Amino acid sequence: MAEIRLDGLNKRQRVLADIMWSIEEWDDVERFVATLPARERIECEGIVEMMRLELVETYRAGMAIEDTAEATQLIDKIRKL
Repeated sequence: MAEIRLDGLNKRQRVLADIMWSIEEWDDVERFVATLPARERIECEGIVEMMRLELVETYRAGMAIEDTAEATQLIDKIRKL
């Protein structure tokens, strides 16, 4: 599995990210998230989105795909959400 780095997470969010990253099946991640209080479920949704963005960026960089200004702006905009 690819290695990614998520910047800007607090300690609790890093723990949640590590737990979700260690789970192999998406269905199991969903089951784990469903057991959490509402606040943590919302945080997990954001963490998962950050993971997706970082994975796309990691694979894009690994494939040596050229940056485009529009794509970079969109990724930066989404990261700020």
